[in-house]
Amino acid sequence: MPSTDNQGSSSPFHSFGRSIWSIRREQVHSVEGHHDSSAEELELESFHRQIADHFNALSAVADDELLSIAWIQKLLYAFVCCQEEFRAILLKDKALVSKPPLDRFVAEFFERSLKALDMFNATRDGIEKIRLWQKHLEIVQCALDSHKRTISEGQSRRARKALMDLALTMLDEKDSGSVFSQRNRSFGRHNTSKDHHHCLPGHSRSLSWSVSRSWSAAKQLQSIANSLAPPRGNDIAATNGLVVPVFAMNSLLLFVLWTLVAAIPCQDRGLNVHFSILRQFSWGVPLLSLHERITEESKKRERRNSNGLLYEIYLIDKCARQLTDLLDVAQFPLPEEQKIELEHGIQELTLVCEVLKNELDPLERQLREVFRSIMNMRTEGLEFLGSGSE
Repeated sequence: MPSTDNQGSSSPFHSFGRSIWSIRREQVHSVEGHHDSSAEELELESFHRQIADHFNALSAVADDELLSIAWIQKLLYAFVCCQEEFRAILLKDKALVSKPPLDRFVAEFFERSLKALDMFNATRDGIEKIRLWQKHLEIVQCALDSHKRTISEGQSRRARKALMDLALTMLDEKDSGSVFSQRNRSFGRHNTSKDHHHCLPGHSRSLSWSVSRSWSAAKQLQSIANSLAPPRGNDIAATNGLVVPVFAMNSLLLFVLWTLVAAIPCQDRGLNVHFSILRQFSWGVPLLSLHERITEESKKRERRNSNGLLYEIYLIDKCARQLTDLLDVAQFPLPEEQKIELEHGIQELTLVCEVLKNELDPLERQLREVFRSIMNMRTEGLEFLGSGSE
Protein backbone atom coordinates (compact mmCIF):
# COMPACT_ATOMS: atom_id res chain seq x y z
CA MET A 1 0.00 0.00 0.00
CA PRO A 2 1.41 3.44 -0.85
CA SER A 3 2.75 5.81 1.78
CA THR A 4 0.44 8.41 3.26
CA ASP A 5 2.92 11.01 2.06
CA ASN A 6 1.16 10.48 -1.25
CA GLN A 7 -2.06 12.44 -0.95
CA GLY A 8 -3.80 10.60 -3.80
CA SER A 9 -7.01 8.63 -3.53
CA SER A 10 -5.10 5.45 -2.61
CA SER A 11 -4.01 7.00 0.69
CA PRO A 12 -6.04 5.85 3.74
CA PHE A 13 -6.06 9.48 4.97
CA HIS A 14 -7.32 11.12 1.78
CA SER A 15 -10.70 12.23 3.09
CA PHE A 16 -11.71 14.37 6.07
CA GLY A 17 -15.11 12.72 6.07
CA ARG A 18 -13.95 9.14 6.57
CA SER A 19 -12.88 8.11 10.04
CA ILE A 20 -9.47 6.50 10.28
CA TRP A 21 -11.06 3.81 12.38
CA SER A 22 -13.70 2.97 9.77
CA ILE A 23 -10.84 2.65 7.28
CA ARG A 24 -9.11 0.28 9.70
CA ARG A 25 -12.23 -1.87 9.85
CA GLU A 26 -12.20 -2.10 6.06
CA GLN A 27 -8.53 -3.06 6.00
CA VAL A 28 -8.36 -5.48 8.91
CA HIS A 29 -9.75 -8.92 8.05
CA SER A 30 -8.03 -10.91 10.75
CA VAL A 31 -6.38 -9.30 13.76
CA GLU A 32 -4.94 -11.17 16.71
CA GLY A 33 -6.38 -10.07 20.05
CA HIS A 34 -9.38 -10.38 22.35
CA HIS A 35 -10.49 -6.75 22.73
CA ASP A 36 -13.93 -5.62 21.76
CA SER A 37 -13.22 -3.67 18.56
CA SER A 38 -15.91 -1.06 19.10
CA ALA A 39 -14.69 -0.20 22.62
CA GLU A 40 -11.10 -0.11 21.41
CA GLU A 41 -11.94 2.22 18.56
CA LEU A 42 -13.80 4.54 20.91
CA GLU A 43 -10.78 4.61 23.22
CA LEU A 44 -8.42 5.51 20.39
CA GLU A 45 -10.79 8.13 19.00
CA SER A 46 -11.05 9.61 22.50
CA PHE A 47 -7.24 9.82 22.66
CA HIS A 48 -7.05 11.74 19.38
CA ARG A 49 -9.92 13.98 20.41
CA GLN A 50 -8.13 14.81 23.66
CA ILE A 51 -5.04 15.91 21.71
CA ALA A 52 -7.21 18.03 19.40
CA ASP A 53 -9.00 19.68 22.32
CA HIS A 54 -5.74 20.61 24.07
CA PHE A 55 -4.11 22.03 20.96
CA ASN A 56 -7.19 23.82 19.72
CA ALA A 57 -7.16 25.68 23.05
CA LEU A 58 -3.44 26.39 22.72
CA SER A 59 -3.85 27.71 19.18
CA ALA A 60 -6.78 29.98 20.08
CA VAL A 61 -4.66 32.44 22.11
CA ALA A 62 -3.80 35.98 21.06
CA ASP A 63 -0.34 36.85 19.75
CA ASP A 64 0.76 38.41 23.04
CA GLU A 65 -0.09 35.15 24.87
CA LEU A 66 1.56 32.80 22.39
CA LEU A 67 5.01 31.65 23.59
CA SER A 68 4.61 33.36 26.96
CA ILE A 69 5.77 31.48 30.06
CA ALA A 70 2.13 30.82 30.99
CA TRP A 71 1.45 29.41 27.51
CA ILE A 72 4.53 27.17 27.63
CA GLN A 73 3.25 25.78 30.94
CA LYS A 74 -0.09 24.97 29.32
CA LEU A 75 1.73 23.27 26.45
CA LEU A 76 3.70 21.08 28.87
CA TYR A 77 0.53 20.26 30.81
CA ALA A 78 -1.20 19.23 27.58
CA PHE A 79 1.72 16.99 26.63
CA VAL A 80 1.73 15.21 30.00
CA CYS A 81 -2.04 14.64 29.83
CA CYS A 82 -1.74 13.12 26.37
CA GLN A 83 1.26 11.04 27.39
CA GLU A 84 -0.64 9.57 30.35
CA GLU A 85 -3.51 8.60 28.07
CA PHE A 86 -1.04 7.07 25.61
CA ARG A 87 0.60 5.15 28.46
CA ALA A 88 -2.77 3.70 29.45
CA ILE A 89 -3.36 2.55 25.86
CA LEU A 90 0.02 0.81 25.72
CA LEU A 91 -0.47 -0.89 29.08
CA LYS A 92 -3.90 -2.12 28.07
CA ASP A 93 -2.51 -3.63 24.87
CA LYS A 94 0.81 -4.93 26.21
CA ALA A 95 0.44 -8.25 24.40
CA LEU A 96 0.15 -6.55 21.02
CA VAL A 97 2.74 -3.86 21.80
CA SER A 98 5.44 -6.45 22.50
CA LYS A 99 4.95 -8.19 19.14
CA PRO A 100 6.08 -7.19 15.63
CA PRO A 101 5.60 -4.82 13.97
CA LEU A 102 4.24 -2.60 16.76
CA ASP A 103 7.21 -3.30 19.03
CA ARG A 104 9.50 -1.59 16.51
CA PHE A 105 7.38 1.58 16.37
CA VAL A 106 7.13 1.75 20.16
CA ALA A 107 10.87 1.16 20.57
CA GLU A 108 11.57 4.00 18.11
CA PHE A 109 9.31 6.28 20.18
CA PHE A 110 11.26 5.43 23.32
CA GLU A 111 14.53 6.11 21.48
CA ARG A 112 13.23 9.57 20.57
CA SER A 113 12.16 10.02 24.20
CA LEU A 114 15.71 9.34 25.31
CA LYS A 115 17.02 12.02 22.99
CA ALA A 116 14.37 14.39 24.34
CA LEU A 117 15.87 14.28 27.84
CA ASP A 118 18.90 16.34 26.84
CA MET A 119 16.58 18.85 25.21
CA PHE A 120 14.97 19.41 28.60
CA ASN A 121 18.39 19.78 30.23
CA ALA A 122 19.31 22.39 27.61
CA THR A 123 16.06 24.21 28.27
CA ARG A 124 16.84 24.31 31.96
CA ASP A 125 20.14 26.00 31.11
CA GLY A 126 18.17 28.51 29.06
CA ILE A 127 16.11 29.35 32.13
CA GLU A 128 19.34 29.93 34.05
CA LYS A 129 20.35 32.37 31.37
CA ILE A 130 17.07 34.26 31.71
CA ARG A 131 17.62 34.39 35.47
CA LEU A 132 20.93 36.16 34.88
CA TRP A 133 19.13 38.72 32.74
CA GLN A 134 16.57 39.07 35.52
CA LYS A 135 19.31 39.99 38.00
CA HIS A 136 20.56 42.77 35.73
CA LEU A 137 16.99 44.06 35.38
CA GLU A 138 16.56 44.07 39.15
CA ILE A 139 19.70 46.20 39.51
CA VAL A 140 18.21 48.68 37.03
CA GLN A 141 14.90 48.58 38.88
CA CYS A 142 16.59 49.26 42.23
CA ALA A 143 18.80 52.05 40.85
CA LEU A 144 15.88 53.89 39.26
CA ASP A 145 13.36 53.43 42.06
CA SER A 146 12.04 56.98 42.41
CA HIS A 147 9.92 55.99 45.43
CA LYS A 148 13.06 55.50 47.54
CA ARG A 149 15.10 58.45 46.33
CA THR A 150 15.32 61.14 43.71
CA ILE A 151 16.98 59.69 40.63
CA SER A 152 20.43 61.22 40.36
CA GLU A 153 23.25 60.98 37.86
CA GLY A 154 24.91 58.34 40.07
CA GLN A 155 21.84 56.09 39.97
CA SER A 156 21.64 56.67 36.23
CA ARG A 157 25.25 55.49 35.75
CA ARG A 158 24.56 52.38 37.83
CA ALA A 159 21.45 51.58 35.79
CA ARG A 160 23.27 52.16 32.50
CA LYS A 161 26.08 49.80 33.55
CA ALA A 162 23.54 47.10 34.40
CA LEU A 163 21.81 47.64 31.05
CA MET A 164 25.16 47.36 29.27
CA ASP A 165 25.94 44.12 31.13
CA LEU A 166 22.49 42.84 30.16
CA ALA A 167 23.10 43.66 26.50
CA LEU A 168 26.42 41.79 26.59
CA THR A 169 24.89 38.66 28.13
CA MET A 170 22.11 38.70 25.53
CA LEU A 171 24.62 38.54 22.67
CA ASP A 172 25.03 35.30 20.73
CA GLU A 173 27.34 33.02 22.73
CA LYS A 174 29.46 31.16 20.20
CA ASP A 175 32.33 30.68 22.62
CA SER A 176 32.47 27.00 23.55
CA GLY A 177 34.01 27.96 26.88
CA SER A 178 31.12 30.18 27.95
CA VAL A 179 29.64 29.65 31.38
CA PHE A 180 26.35 28.38 29.95
CA SER A 181 27.95 25.72 27.77
CA GLN A 182 29.58 24.32 30.91
CA ARG A 183 26.43 24.29 33.04
CA ASN A 184 24.33 21.61 31.37
CA ARG A 185 22.92 20.23 34.59
CA SER A 186 20.63 17.25 34.67
CA PHE A 187 17.16 17.25 36.23
CA GLY A 188 18.33 14.21 38.19
CA ARG A 189 20.26 14.07 41.44
CA HIS A 190 23.38 16.17 41.78
CA ASN A 191 26.57 14.25 41.12
CA THR A 192 28.19 13.70 44.50
CA SER A 193 29.80 10.34 43.79
CA LYS A 194 33.44 9.85 42.89
CA ASP A 195 32.34 9.39 39.26
CA HIS A 196 31.64 13.10 39.16
CA HIS A 197 35.34 13.85 39.52
CA HIS A 198 36.19 11.67 36.52
CA CYS A 199 33.94 13.48 34.03
CA LEU A 200 35.81 14.61 30.95
CA PRO A 201 36.33 18.37 30.63
CA GLY A 202 33.50 20.01 28.78
CA HIS A 203 30.97 17.34 29.72
CA SER A 204 28.45 16.98 32.49
CA ARG A 205 26.48 13.95 33.59
CA SER A 206 22.91 13.57 32.43
CA LEU A 207 20.18 11.02 32.96
CA SER A 208 20.13 10.61 29.19
CA TRP A 209 23.83 10.90 28.32
CA SER A 210 26.69 13.35 28.73
CA VAL A 211 26.16 16.64 26.92
CA SER A 212 29.28 18.04 25.30
CA ARG A 213 30.10 21.64 24.56
CA SER A 214 29.55 20.89 20.88
CA TRP A 215 26.03 19.59 21.53
CA SER A 216 23.51 21.16 19.17
CA ALA A 217 19.80 21.66 19.81
CA ALA A 218 19.20 21.92 16.06
CA LYS A 219 20.96 18.63 15.33
CA GLN A 220 19.19 16.89 18.21
CA LEU A 221 15.82 18.04 16.91
CA GLN A 222 16.68 16.80 13.44
CA SER A 223 17.79 13.48 14.89
CA ILE A 224 14.44 13.11 16.65
CA ALA A 225 12.57 14.05 13.47
CA ASN A 226 14.50 11.62 11.26
CA SER A 227 12.40 8.79 9.81
CA LEU A 228 9.25 10.10 11.46
CA ALA A 229 6.49 9.68 8.89
CA PRO A 230 2.74 8.97 8.99
CA PRO A 231 1.95 5.26 9.27
CA ARG A 232 1.24 3.25 6.15
CA GLY A 233 -2.03 1.44 5.68
CA ASN A 234 -0.50 -2.03 6.07
CA ASP A 235 1.10 -0.96 9.38
CA ILE A 236 -2.27 0.27 10.60
CA ALA A 237 -3.83 -3.07 9.71
CA ALA A 238 -1.01 -5.14 11.23
CA THR A 239 -1.09 -3.25 14.53
CA ASN A 240 -4.88 -3.08 14.92
CA GLY A 241 -4.62 0.68 14.52
CA LEU A 242 -2.26 1.20 17.49
CA VAL A 243 0.53 2.55 15.30
CA VAL A 244 -1.55 5.71 14.82
CA PRO A 245 -1.41 6.88 18.48
CA VAL A 246 2.30 6.04 18.48
CA PHE A 247 2.74 8.40 15.52
CA ALA A 248 0.61 11.00 17.32
CA MET A 249 2.84 10.91 20.41
CA ASN A 250 5.98 11.08 18.27
CA SER A 251 4.54 14.17 16.61
CA LEU A 252 3.59 15.79 19.93
CA LEU A 253 7.01 15.08 21.41
CA LEU A 254 8.75 16.64 18.40
CA PHE A 255 6.45 19.66 18.40
CA VAL A 256 6.88 20.33 22.14
CA LEU A 257 10.67 20.09 21.88
CA TRP A 258 10.71 22.28 18.76
CA THR A 259 8.59 24.88 20.58
CA LEU A 260 10.86 24.86 23.63
CA VAL A 261 13.89 25.41 21.39
CA ALA A 262 12.03 28.20 19.60
CA ALA A 263 11.08 29.93 22.84
CA ILE A 264 13.98 29.45 25.26
CA PRO A 265 17.72 30.05 24.75
CA CYS A 266 19.40 26.75 23.80
CA GLN A 267 22.86 25.86 22.59
CA ASP A 268 22.95 26.08 18.77
CA ARG A 269 19.26 26.73 18.27
CA GLY A 270 17.58 26.04 14.94
CA LEU A 271 13.98 25.68 13.80
CA ASN A 272 14.37 24.17 10.32
CA VAL A 273 12.87 20.78 11.13
CA HIS A 274 10.46 18.94 8.84
CA PHE A 275 7.08 18.02 10.35
CA SER A 276 5.13 15.10 8.84
CA ILE A 277 1.74 16.17 10.15
CA LEU A 278 -1.40 15.62 8.12
CA ARG A 279 -4.38 17.92 8.38
CA GLN A 280 -6.65 14.90 8.19
CA PHE A 281 -5.86 14.09 11.81
CA SER A 282 -8.18 15.95 14.16
CA TRP A 283 -5.15 17.32 16.00
CA GLY A 284 -3.20 18.05 12.82
CA VAL A 285 -4.92 21.34 12.03
CA PRO A 286 -4.19 23.13 15.37
CA LEU A 287 -0.66 21.70 15.43
CA LEU A 288 0.11 22.98 11.95
CA SER A 289 -1.54 26.31 12.77
CA LEU A 290 0.73 26.73 15.79
CA HIS A 291 3.76 25.67 13.76
CA GLU A 292 2.98 28.31 11.14
CA ARG A 293 2.38 31.04 13.73
CA ILE A 294 5.60 30.30 15.59
CA THR A 295 7.58 30.15 12.35
CA GLU A 296 6.11 33.47 11.27
CA GLU A 297 6.87 34.97 14.67
CA SER A 298 10.45 33.80 14.28
CA LYS A 299 10.77 35.62 10.95
CA LYS A 300 9.06 38.74 12.26
CA ARG A 301 10.50 39.21 15.72
CA GLU A 302 13.74 37.33 16.20
CA ARG A 303 16.76 39.38 15.27
CA ARG A 304 19.23 37.54 17.47
CA ASN A 305 18.71 33.84 16.99
CA SER A 306 20.33 32.81 20.26
CA ASN A 307 17.81 34.48 22.57
CA GLY A 308 14.55 32.76 21.75
CA LEU A 309 10.98 33.79 21.07
CA LEU A 310 9.66 33.62 24.63
CA TYR A 311 7.35 36.60 24.99
CA GLU A 312 9.04 37.65 28.21
CA ILE A 313 12.40 37.77 26.39
CA TYR A 314 10.83 40.17 23.91
CA LEU A 315 9.67 42.32 26.84
CA ILE A 316 13.14 42.24 28.43
CA ASP A 317 14.70 43.44 25.20
CA LYS A 318 12.01 46.08 24.67
CA CYS A 319 12.31 47.53 28.19
CA ALA A 320 16.11 47.50 28.11
CA ARG A 321 16.21 49.37 24.81
CA GLN A 322 13.67 51.96 25.94
CA LEU A 323 15.45 52.66 29.21
CA THR A 324 18.86 52.78 27.51
CA ASP A 325 17.57 55.35 25.02
CA LEU A 326 16.03 57.43 27.82
CA LEU A 327 19.15 57.37 29.99
CA ASP A 328 21.41 58.26 27.05
CA VAL A 329 19.70 61.65 26.70
CA ALA A 330 18.79 62.23 30.35
CA GLN A 331 19.88 65.51 31.96
CA PHE A 332 20.04 65.99 35.72
CA PRO A 333 18.11 67.15 37.52
CA LEU A 334 15.51 65.47 35.30
CA PRO A 335 13.07 67.76 33.50
CA GLU A 336 9.43 66.85 34.17
CA GLU A 337 8.90 65.34 30.71
CA GLN A 338 11.94 63.06 30.99
CA LYS A 339 10.93 62.13 34.53
CA ILE A 340 7.47 60.99 33.36
CA GLU A 341 8.95 58.97 30.47
CA LEU A 342 11.48 57.32 32.79
CA GLU A 343 8.82 56.46 35.38
CA HIS A 344 6.72 54.85 32.64
CA GLY A 345 9.71 52.80 31.53
CA ILE A 346 10.40 51.72 35.09
CA GLN A 347 6.77 50.64 35.53
CA GLU A 348 7.02 48.39 32.47
CA LEU A 349 10.33 47.01 33.74
CA THR A 350 8.77 46.27 37.13
CA LEU A 351 5.97 44.28 35.49
CA VAL A 352 8.50 42.18 33.58
CA CYS A 353 10.53 41.54 36.74
CA GLU A 354 7.38 40.42 38.59
CA VAL A 355 6.50 37.93 35.85
CA LEU A 356 10.01 36.47 35.87
CA LYS A 357 10.09 36.34 39.66
CA ASN A 358 6.73 34.55 39.90
CA GLU A 359 6.79 32.26 36.86
CA LEU A 360 10.33 31.07 36.13
CA ASP A 361 10.50 28.74 39.14
CA PRO A 362 7.14 27.04 38.38
CA LEU A 363 8.20 26.63 34.75
CA GLU A 364 11.45 24.96 35.77
CA ARG A 365 9.60 22.63 38.17
CA GLN A 366 7.21 21.69 35.41
CA LEU A 367 10.06 20.97 33.00
CA ARG A 368 11.58 18.73 35.66
CA GLU A 369 8.28 16.88 36.08
CA VAL A 370 7.90 16.34 32.33
CA PHE A 371 11.51 15.13 32.14
CA ARG A 372 10.84 12.55 34.83
CA SER A 373 7.50 11.46 33.40
CA ILE A 374 9.17 10.80 30.02
CA MET A 375 12.00 8.90 31.69
CA ASN A 376 9.63 6.82 33.84
CA MET A 377 7.36 5.94 30.94
CA ARG A 378 10.34 4.91 28.84
CA THR A 379 11.69 2.69 31.62
CA GLU A 380 8.29 1.07 32.14
CA GLY A 381 7.74 0.61 28.41
CA LEU A 382 11.13 -0.98 27.78
CA GLU A 383 10.40 -3.48 30.57
CA PHE A 384 7.31 -4.89 28.94
CA LEU A 385 8.89 -4.71 25.48
CA GLY A 386 11.72 -6.81 26.88
CA SER A 387 9.37 -9.26 28.59
CA GLY A 388 7.53 -9.78 25.30
CA SER A 389 10.71 -10.90 23.56
CA GLU A 390 11.59 -13.50 26.18
